This record gives sequence, C-alpha cells and structure tokens, in this order.
Amino acid sequence: MTENQDGPLPVVAIVGRPNVGKSTLVNRILGRRAAVVQDTPGVTRDRISYEALWNGKRFTVMDTGGWDPKATGMGASITRQAEFAMQTADVIVLVVDSQVGATDTDLAAARVLRRSDRPVILVANKVDDERSEANVAELWSLGMGEPQPVSALHGRSSGDLLDLILDAMPEAPREQEHEEGPRRVALVGRPNVGKSSLINRLAKEERSVVDSVAGTTVDPVDSIVTLGGEEWRFVDTAGLRRKVNTASGMEYYASLRTEAAIQAAEVAVVLLAADEVISEQDQRVISQVVEAGRALVIAINKWDTLDEDRHDQLEREIERDLARVKWATRINISASTGRGVGKLADHLRWALASWEKRVPTAELNQFVRALVQETPPPARGGRAPKIKYVTQADVRPPRFVVFSTGFLEAGYRRFLERKLREQWGFAGTPIEVSVKVRDARDRDARKS
Repeated sequence: MTENQDGPLPVVAIVGRPNVGKSTLVNRILGRRAAVVQDTPGVTRDRISYEALWNGKRFTVMDTGGWDPKATGMGASITRQAEFAMQTADVIVLVVDSQVGATDTDLAAARVLRRSDRPVILVANKVDDERSEANVAELWSLGMGEPQPVSALHGRSSGDLLDLILDAMPEAPREQEHEEGPRRVALVGRPNVGKSSLINRLAKEERSVVDSVAGTTVDPVDSIVTLGGEEWRFVDTAGLRRKVNTASGMEYYASLRTEAAIQAAEVAVVLLAADEVISEQDQRVISQVVEAGRALVIAINKWDTLDEDRHDQLEREIERDLARVKWATRINISASTGRGVGKLADHLRWALASWEKRVPTAELNQFVRALVQETPPPARGGRAPKIKYVTQADVRPPRFVVFSTGFLEAGYRRFLERKLREQWGFAGTPIEVSVKVRDARDRDARKS
C-alpha cells in the first residue's frame, strides 16, 4: 500500500563519471524507460528528476550528467549539475563501472563524497553474473564502504539496492535549495513554428539554425539572453513528434531530450503558429508541460501575418481548444519582426511568481470555510462530506491538500481550484487539489 506523503519527497541523486550506467540504473529504479540511454558518454547533460515508488515509499530520483573534476567547457557545466545534486540530495548513489574498476575520476568523486554529510551508497554496476563479482572487491579502495554489486541492465540485485536506499533516507527530506543563476526557460512546440527564430531574436545573433524544413534542431540548445533587464537561460528544443515511440534514431533521442528539457526547466514557453490551426500536437506539447508541473506561457508567433478572418478563427480555436489552460499567460508575438517579444519577460515573471506562490494557512482556511458555507460539497451516498481543513503542501507548482470526512467529486475539486485561482490569481501555473478522507473511525484510531 502506498503511504501518504505531503510536501516535498526525499531526493536520491545518482552520480558518477560518464557512461557508467547511471541512466540505465534510473530506468531500473523507475521500472520504465524514462531516462535516455545510449552507449556514448555525455548523453545526459543536465539534472533530470523523476518520481519513483518502492515498497509503498515515494521519492524523487535525480539523474545527473557525468562527474569529471578536470572537465572544461560543457564538461564543467555537467560537473556543476552533478555537484548541485550532491549538495541537495537526501541520499547519494555513486555508480562505478565494475568492469573498468576504480579510475582517478572515481577516486576524486569519492574524496568529495567522504566529506559530505549525506548517506552515500556505492554501486558496482555491470555485475551481470557471479563471475563478474570478483571485480567488486577492488572498489573497497574508494573508502566508501561495501560496494553493492548490481546489474542495472538486467536488474540483478536491484531490489536489494532499493531496500538500502529506503533504509538510508531521513525521516523528513531536507529543505531544498533553489539553484542560483538565470531562470530556466524551455522553448517548446511542434516542428517549424519558429522556435529557433525566436531564440535568435532574443539573443540578437544567430544562435540556432533556422530552416523552413521541420526538424532542424535536434539537441536542446542553451542560450543566455538578456530580456527585460534580466538574464534568462533559454533552451531551444527539437519539435516534439506526435509520439515518441514512432520516432527512430536521432528523432527518438531528440524527442526524449525535449521532454527532459521541460523537466529541467522552471517555466515553459509553448510556441504556436498563428497562421496554422491549433493541432493535436500543440495540445500534446501543452499537456506535457502541465503534467511536468511547470509554469506555462503560451506565445502565438507570426501574429503579424494574420488577416481579419484568420484572427477571428484563431480566437475561436483558442476559446475551444485551450479552454483547459485558460490560466496560462498568453502573448502574441512575431519572431521575425520582434513585435511583442520585449513583453515576454513580464509574462515569464508573472508565471514564475504564481508557480512559487504560497498562501498563508490561516488565510486559506478562512476563505475555504466561507466558500463551503456558501456552496457545500454535494452529498454522496446520502451523506454530505465536510471539509475540515485545507493546507498548501508545496509550491513549484502550488499543491493543496483538502482534509474531508468523505470523498469530494471531481467537479467539486475543479470548483475549488477555480475559486482558488479567482482569489489568488495563480496565472501561468498549474495547481493541484487533492483530497484526504478522514472520518470518525480515523479519529478514533488516532485516539486509541
């Protein structure tokens, strides 16, 4: 049975030098293929977080780029990402390739981690059978305690490793620090809506290749741009395909990296083309941002190309097809002429402010009590549930937990969400309202 967990989840950081199988281990922990795996060092370039579940315990597993203390350029950037994961995690898993043995980089990582106050589990990966276990003994030299032999690829001893991870977790997760530096913005949309043109306009130089052929951008491209007197880190991504599993080769990895860019961002700008009908692909891109819990700005590009008929048609499409994200901030722009682009910073700030907004508990409950008195929840099974208490469990995005004596219908939960938005705004961010049922039997059990 899954235990209830409010607030932030414990964080497990998977760290190690390039190509030791970190992403494969992440996929094994998750029980699904989520992290990009390729037999080439450097495929993972950023910290990417996923929610995992083991023995009823939920936690966040963080995949990181390869750790290399001597790296320069992109390698140094990867190292900073991994080091940040080490500083903010509740449990650290250091992955070493048992077939290669302890390298100088592994030794350097171990020296850093020995000074850490976090619990560290040493994993000897690629121990695929009993014959391979002889290689594990050498890894005692890292001074990290007993190496845990695992085959991330085949799943050998992965359950034992997960038990160790749960045992090492603190009772409460650490207070998470937010990384300093430019806010991270993922620029996403289906192919050929003008993402690279917008990046070039923002950067005031040719950062990304622009071509009328869809699919020119494959890897996410980071650009530090100054907008509205502030620096932002924009990531131009490949156009998302209809379904990841229908793509192959470079397209497949481009799609996965785009999903990873959304996960790594704080706010996403979804770019739509004003001269084209809002499509199923556009809707899927928006859904990915919402499901990832990221702040959302919808930018409609090529606005300068509209005639009056298309303008009226587009407004009807927006009213019909984007009704579920009416809360998203919206801006009309032209990447080619620069129209409206300067106002994008304000929309990003508004969305991020809502994404990080916390409502005081007393103020929240006073509002909800008055709301419920005016519009009580509908009866179910002849009995009307009573809302006892509401708390905001988390931010980034805001998450609210309603403690009730009975189940609240989905329609009433949507009503609560709408009223919370009307009262406190939350423009540009998804919010989540969940319900915990506590009836008289629960109270009696707690008293006994």
